[in-house]
Amino acid sequence: MPVEIRSIRRRSAVGRFPSVTLGFEEDTEEEKEQPEENNVQTDNACKRWLRKVCPCCCPRTKDDDVTDTVVTGIDELDKEDGMDEVKPGTDDIELDEFLTVQSIDLTKSKSGADRMQHHTHLYQSENFIVRRGQTFQMWITLSRPFDPSTDKLHLELKTGPLPSMSKGTHVIIPLVEGLEDGHWEAAVVEQADKRMKLSVNSPPTAAIGRYQLTVETTCPNGQAMSTHDPANDIYMLLNPWCEDDKVFMDSEEERQEYVLNDVGLIYYGTEKQIGMRTWNYGQFNDGMLAACLFVLEKSGTPPSGWGDPVNVVRIISAMINSPDDLGVVEGNWSGNYSAGTSPTTWSGSVEILKEYHKNSGAPVKYGQCWVFAGIFTTVLRCLGVPSRTVTNFSSAHDTDVSLTTDVYLDENLDSIEHLNADSVWNFHVWNDCWMARPDLPPGYGGWQAVDATPQETSQGTFRCGPASLTAVRNGQVYLKHDCPFVFAEVNSDKIYWQRNIDGTFSQIYSEKKTVGHNISTKAVGSEERSDITHLYKHPEGTEEERIAVETACRYGTKAEAYSSPTAEDVSIEVTMDGEGPKMGGDADLTIMLQNNSAEQRTIILHSQAAVMYYTGVHKAMIRKDVTDIDVLPNEVKVLEWSLEYTDYKNQLIDQAALMLTLSGRVKETQQVLATQFSFRLRTPNLTITPVGKAAVGQRMAVTISFTNPLPQVLKAVIFHFEGLGLLTARKITYGDIGSHASVSLTEHFVPTLPGPRKLLASLDCKQLTQVHGVTDITVEGESNGAS
Repeated sequence: MPVEIRSIRRRSAVGRFPSVTLGFEEDTEEEKEQPEENNVQTDNACKRWLRKVCPCCCPRTKDDDVTDTVVTGIDELDKEDGMDEVKPGTDDIELDEFLTVQSIDLTKSKSGADRMQHHTHLYQSENFIVRRGQTFQMWITLSRPFDPSTDKLHLELKTGPLPSMSKGTHVIIPLVEGLEDGHWEAAVVEQADKRMKLSVNSPPTAAIGRYQLTVETTCPNGQAMSTHDPANDIYMLLNPWCEDDKVFMDSEEERQEYVLNDVGLIYYGTEKQIGMRTWNYGQFNDGMLAACLFVLEKSGTPPSGWGDPVNVVRIISAMINSPDDLGVVEGNWSGNYSAGTSPTTWSGSVEILKEYHKNSGAPVKYGQCWVFAGIFTTVLRCLGVPSRTVTNFSSAHDTDVSLTTDVYLDENLDSIEHLNADSVWNFHVWNDCWMARPDLPPGYGGWQAVDATPQETSQGTFRCGPASLTAVRNGQVYLKHDCPFVFAEVNSDKIYWQRNIDGTFSQIYSEKKTVGHNISTKAVGSEERSDITHLYKHPEGTEEERIAVETACRYGTKAEAYSSPTAEDVSIEVTMDGEGPKMGGDADLTIMLQNNSAEQRTIILHSQAAVMYYTGVHKAMIRKDVTDIDVLPNEVKVLEWSLEYTDYKNQLIDQAALMLTLSGRVKETQQVLATQFSFRLRTPNLTITPVGKAAVGQRMAVTISFTNPLPQVLKAVIFHFEGLGLLTARKITYGDIGSHASVSLTEHFVPTLPGPRKLLASLDCKQLTQVHGVTDITVEGESNGAS
């Protein structure tokens, strides 16, 4: 291994050249008298020194003596001008008398002991990947046996563009007798002639990232530093298995799910019609670790802060979106994706992150909330943060920090669109990550909500979290980070305001149970849906839940919004049968009006049906009705409401989402009724059927079947396929599919990894989106006879 030799002789002299090391003592007469025959050796040493300093001025020739070392020294003092006369050379010291590093052997094999013990064996990379707070092993081969009585050795690690010891990004790892937890240290555990095995310990607070490794040796004749070899770089990750790491998680079953599982489920739709799709996180895929570290580096934040998980997740939250820092994905909710890829087309994170890395940080087009969240999970799990993708149904977007969702109506109870900035998304997808929170009072560690979808800024940047779920649940919105926004998403009251003649607004109605339902994530160890609403909020209507709302709203901009309860003897509710309407058919809903009084009530009922973006933003009004309804004392009046396919077919967008808004007034009591009901039109799935035996290195096939549910032609249909260990992402342009027509196509591929695998497929066209499918394929290992 190339080394740089540093002489420690005669360091009292002052050298003229930057690479020359100072000496301590004057030369003796014997040293000054050099035999004539030594001139050739001196010339060669001079050439080697000059070639090191300025190779362009002194190029190597075939006759030159080739060496892997650079030697510097000082011969004698210049008596007249008081300066040393600098003469590069080794004098009487032979190169083999120095202690130099010949090679460094890191146990980088995926099946090696280090990577197995550090739980990094799943990364499809031959790099040396370890987790902080845990020891790892390395072999060093020296030029001669190490003598602890006269020799010294230490390791140096550097990370980031400006390594600094004071910042913890330039680390000196000393050789010690015995290792102690929590420190950078190394100890010799085995020695055989010139080879020595070191056990190296890192603290559980070390900055994560890529470290350059060099070894410095010292002996009586001088110092030598090994040359940096990128192949020996050390990749340091967070460690959920280490009790002293802030991301420690004590359940092995949960660590397997939230750190090591590379495939998951993402939920979407409405609270009454929950759909799910499989997502390839692919955090162990070849190139993913490099891409995730590139995301950190692209942020421009100092690596000295990459040891704190709170800081790391805030950086990543900002870097997944693109508005203010050219992050990974550009969001697009317009319905026009001609300049990129439709958000519903993506089935995983790998293709997106690789494209971002390959293009040196150009945002990938396009994403929406589930894409941001899926990528966020990938990056967090790749770097060692336990994380999960979470979907909140009826998710509020509070734009003015009121901690309420405000709906403004005019004198006729019609919506005042330009004032209605707040919205309730059918669903919104974000992330939970697991960590201790020493920056908060005790008791607020554990799951933290983080969000990469660019909705509102946090400290001037589009990011959100980490917000402690415990704080959110109890309405303690004064605790960092971004608890008010997350609280409003899951537990804000919807308040209706009516404009008065003088232009002011009066609160006329409030709904306390419309926001934050069926908060969902994939269950640990299974593909079931786990409802985690109880982690975000107390049960609706309980005293604890109301106290949490009132506690939170004291810190909002509309603390006075809660008026005295009014008598309510008429209620309204919208219901839906079964799983709801299908795409291409009529949408049928049921409206129930219940009169709890002993007198007849007459209701003027306004109904509006609109096509929506899943974010809760209206795209187009497609139907509007007003009717008078009489309800007898103690009667439950049932009304059937139907929306025909012809009413909505030309207006649908991405998620096939619609909203029915009902508002009305009881003539006798002036009671106001208001409610909104979101629903979606269910799309068919792709049916994927494996054909033939699945084995590593052997060609196999799958058939994909699909039936068009619409009474119209699907134009320019594109199928997408991907599967970790099966095939890389590929796209097939199919063409048109006729009205109600069934199609089938066959795709061939060669599996590359054994074990249980998932093949994902999706269909994309302008007329129909959110069509996807998944199948399980168990791949056998490569047979012994395989070439």
